[in-house]
Amino acid sequence: MNKQKSQTIYFPHTPRVLASASVAGPKECAGIVGKYVDLALDDDMFGESTYEKAECKMLRYAVEKALKNGSVREEDLDLFVSGDLLNQIISASFTARDLPVPFFGVYGACSTMAESLCLAATMIDAGHCDTAIAATGSHFSSAERQYRYPLELGTTRPPQSQWTVTGAGATLLCSEKYADRLSGKTGVRGGEPRIAVTSATVGKVADFGISDVNNMGAAMAPAACDTLLAHFYDTGRNPSYYDLVVTGDLGALGSRILKDLMWEKGVDIHENHVDCGEIVYKVIEDEFQGGSGAGCSATVLNSYLFDKMRKREISKILFAATGALLSTVSSGQGESIPCICHAVGLELL
Repeated sequence: MNKQKSQTIYFPHTPRVLASASVAGPKECAGIVGKYVDLALDDDMFGESTYEKAECKMLRYAVEKALKNGSVREEDLDLFVSGDLLNQIISASFTARDLPVPFFGVYGACSTMAESLCLAATMIDAGHCDTAIAATGSHFSSAERQYRYPLELGTTRPPQSQWTVTGAGATLLCSEKYADRLSGKTGVRGGEPRIAVTSATVGKVADFGISDVNNMGAAMAPAACDTLLAHFYDTGRNPSYYDLVVTGDLGALGSRILKDLMWEKGVDIHENHVDCGEIVYKVIEDEFQGGSGAGCSATVLNSYLFDKMRKREISKILFAATGALLSTVSSGQGESIPCICHAVGLELL
């Protein structure tokens, strides 16, 4: 692993995406991701008695399905990196409880998918492990009552708000050496293109002074701008190097703010920027701005985007998931919302 310049890590041994898996709720599967997920739920309770248990079950399913898709047994997995939005990241911790695997529990709010990918790829590239899973998820109902209002209130949502995605996604990474050993056993070699993690830009916390918990897109846009600018500066690349520059859950409003902020800095991403929050739902701008939540970017990446890469419809994406690092306590005390964005470069070899 070679660290060059300021915030970007380069992975010369190119950790590979061996497999991926995703699960999503009925509202999410009514949109474009419905035909790409491994499991489309018809009930967001997923057969459980509470929303929190349903969220944990979704994450567990995504992890197990990714292992199955990659033909890797649980006992052969070297590392599990995960987190979620619930207090004490209980969905990830309870999932890890059932896995006989070393566990890194991380919290990056809605940036957790990118943060987990960065850490897992770093461990593999440095030679510390051969296989690792990066995963996260969220549930609308569990997040809503933790961060905003009890569901029973039926609170009216303002037009700048977003909808927390009910879904989970998991990416199974492996080393180049491990991928070569599996030649002929899985789709890593042969007909399926190989997706590699080539770089990661670790974000800095940015605070735009916004304290409205219903305006996450505007709060997170400056963090996305800061990380994307750092990535392009560190790598010497233009946005056109990538087929897509993908943000995690800025929504329609946050995406417009991001493009304007980048334009002011002399960088134009209008042509190839997409946001997972706009992909997962059909945005109605005078009603709501799209999807959010840790499961938003995780579900879209591990279904729709990876499918496009495997079909060679796109070959290079910069995946930049964003997160709002607030809590119910900080919001209640009137604090502004600090945000973070981590970016991961994914390329076909």
